[in-house]
Amino acid sequence: MDHFLYRDGTLYAEDVPISEIAAAVGTPFYVYSTATLQRHFRLFDEALEGTEHLVCYAMKANSNQAVLKTLAQAGAGMDVVSGGEYRRARAAGVPGEKIVFSGVGKTREEIALALTGGIRQFNVESEPEMAVLSAVADEMGVTAPITIRVNPDVDAKTHAKIATGKSENKFGIPIARAREVYAMAAALPGLEIVGIDVHIGSQLTDLAPYEQAYLKVAELTETLRADGHSIRRLDLGGGLGIPYERSNTDPPLPSDYGAMVKRVLGHLGCEIEIEPGRLIAGNAGLMVSEVIYVKSGEGRDFLIIDGAMNDLIRPAMYEAHHDIVPVIEPAVGVEPQPIDIVGPVCESGDTFAKQRPMPPLNAGDLVAFRSAGAYGAVMASEYNSRPMIPEVLVHGDQFAVIRARPTFDEMINRDTIPEWL
Repeated sequence: MDHFLYRDGTLYAEDVPISEIAAAVGTPFYVYSTATLQRHFRLFDEALEGTEHLVCYAMKANSNQAVLKTLAQAGAGMDVVSGGEYRRARAAGVPGEKIVFSGVGKTREEIALALTGGIRQFNVESEPEMAVLSAVADEMGVTAPITIRVNPDVDAKTHAKIATGKSENKFGIPIARAREVYAMAAALPGLEIVGIDVHIGSQLTDLAPYEQAYLKVAELTETLRADGHSIRRLDLGGGLGIPYERSNTDPPLPSDYGAMVKRVLGHLGCEIEIEPGRLIAGNAGLMVSEVIYVKSGEGRDFLIIDGAMNDLIRPAMYEAHHDIVPVIEPAVGVEPQPIDIVGPVCESGDTFAKQRPMPPLNAGDLVAFRSAGAYGAVMASEYNSRPMIPEVLVHGDQFAVIRARPTFDEMINRDTIPEWL
């Protein structure tokens, strides 16, 4: 469920007409719903009710500080994968003890930053990282709490570019080597083992791969405890999918996921951490764009809009589907016709949909891309010297620009011309 609904023939974000935001900030733009963000966080929090747990929002999905502050005020921790994300989380008021640091390439500088500012734990991905983390912590005279990310060699059955739990993926250590690596960690100075980390991929639409991975984690927990390690925390990652298009096979609900977690891992008495990103932010956002031209081609027509692949890269990068709807609701009985929906970037890949059934639209009409709150603005660029598009947050009948569109001068003046030119 989201809070983007038609009222009296026009699309609203909560209690604000989309057309009103478009008139104020121009197109294209992203708009997020506070109520949807809060609701989706609560669904995960309630799904784990009865267990000691922390829901750490995966910031890589959408790292705008207003989004982070909204979720932090609801009780969320944060999962960060870079020093920049760590700084954003702290700037949004998230305390260090509620920040988990993931990612395969943590630098000495990033490690020191988190140890200085406070950290809940580092999710260690490799032996070389573990050695560096130990050295930095020892030099600083502090102790770094760690989990070690194990790769359970489970096929998440998701897009190849967002699968992370198979043996050929770059993430974690093979679960078969876990006892050896945990013994190494226990012998290093400056480290405190607090648990196990696992994450098998993103946009999962079936609980079976999760259960397969978590059963392996449960067995490993018992083994490591028998080896003398204090395993009191299980970081289970995120990745639960969202329904990008209407179908009869919607992904499992957070409540289904929570029930499975309790059934498979509840007997271990561990604190549970989960790191949802897409399911919290995805359906909480739209990208809104204006039609520039309707073009007739050879055997097909094109809807050319002012949003482009640099604004929303998912269709070009992942062949991803987004429902695209007109902001003005079509009249009853209007027959949709197939049309290609494309942007103005000089790439054939700047195509959002091919032969998508759409009602008749004209230049100046607005369309909204649903499920664009995750991996939208965070993956945007200035390709073709197109300014980054604004982000807007709605709260009831109020809205605010939470990242402004830069002027062309601001964008161009970031370049520096050498003195010899």
